[in-house]
Amino acid sequence: MKTYAVDRNKWQRHSLFEQMGNIGSEVGRTFHAELRGEDYREVMARALDLFDATVSNPKLSAPRRREILRAKEEYLDSISKKDKQAGVENYFMQFAVAARITR
Repeated sequence: MKTYAVDRNKWQRHSLFEQMGNIGSEVGRTFHAELRGEDYREVMARALDLFDATVSNPKLSAPRRREILRAKEEYLDSISKKDKQAGVENYFMQFAVAARITR
C-alpha cells in the first residue's frame, strides 16, 4: 500500500467548501471500491488524511471542527453499513456544489 500525505500548506489555501468537496470525492471512491469488492484501504487512508488536514487548520472555528469530526465519524461508521452510505455521500455533495457555485 502506498503512503499518501496531503501537502497541508497547499490544502489550507482551498476554501472549506473545496476541502469538503474533495473529501467527498475520496469518500465516494471508498464506497464504490468497496461495492466492487476492491481493496479500499488506500482510498480510505487518503480520505482520513484530508479530514485530518482540514481539522488541523487553526483558523477553523470550534463548531466547524466538531462538524467535520462528526462527518469523519459518520464516514467511518458508514463503511460497514451500506444503508448509510448514500446519506454520507449526499452530505459531501452539497459542499462540492457550493464550491462550484462560489468559484
